Amino acid sequence: MERGGATAHDEHELTLDEELLLWLGDEPPEVRAADAARVHDIATEFAAGFSALASVGAAVTVFGSARTPREHPSYELVREVGQCLGRAGYAVITGGGPGLMEAANRGAREAGGLSIGCNIELPHEQAPNAYLDIGLRFRHFFARKVMFVRYACAFVICPGGYGTLDELFEALTLIQTATIRHFPTILLGGGEWNGLLAWLRERALADGRIDPGDLGLISLAAEPGQVCEIVDAAWERQRAWVASQRRRTAPLRP
Repeated sequence: MERGGATAHDEHELTLDEELLLWLGDEPPEVRAADAARVHDIATEFAAGFSALASVGAAVTVFGSARTPREHPSYELVREVGQCLGRAGYAVITGGGPGLMEAANRGAREAGGLSIGCNIELPHEQAPNAYLDIGLRFRHFFARKVMFVRYACAFVICPGGYGTLDELFEALTLIQTATIRHFPTILLGGGEWNGLLAWLRERALADGRIDPGDLGLISLAAEPGQVCEIVDAAWERQRAWVASQRRRTAPLRP
């Protein structure tokens, strides 16, 4: 991810997300008229992601810091998680970048599992890591986020920064609102999350902003084997629930 905010001297060609969100309300007609092309670009990106990942079986999305060096203990722990998931037959999906994303992809590939990276166009380039069997590059954050959720049966949240926390709370919101079912969100790393969990209990829960059951949406794991046990149990529940649902097989009528 980009380190730090943009500065007044930060000159680069705008990414599609930057340009899309650069809206002040007094845009000239030609900018407004380009919205049809923007919608087409967005649809094309979704279609490309769906096509590339349609044949992927059970998968787990792993999030974590792009800045963690290979000699850090968290790198080896996440690599072992990738290995455990790969041996269990799960594909591993990450943001495709360096750090803990690389560690998860590397572990999955070493174990013979499918390793997938969904990279993102940033103002400052994030290169894909070298351990990807399927590497995709998205130009819109929201399209990429859909791939992380649609093709996964669980999230593993490793130590990270703003991007990792964004994915954590987005997953919890989707589960809380029953948009996705039986979908574990697993916090990895011993005492890494104690401060965040204490804040949720002592502030958000105590003030009635979340319910006691909402805290139960979070699972904790300190070891790779614990991650795989949680994922296996959830995957069986998901399969049973999906089998009972009617799925759309044709376009919606206007």
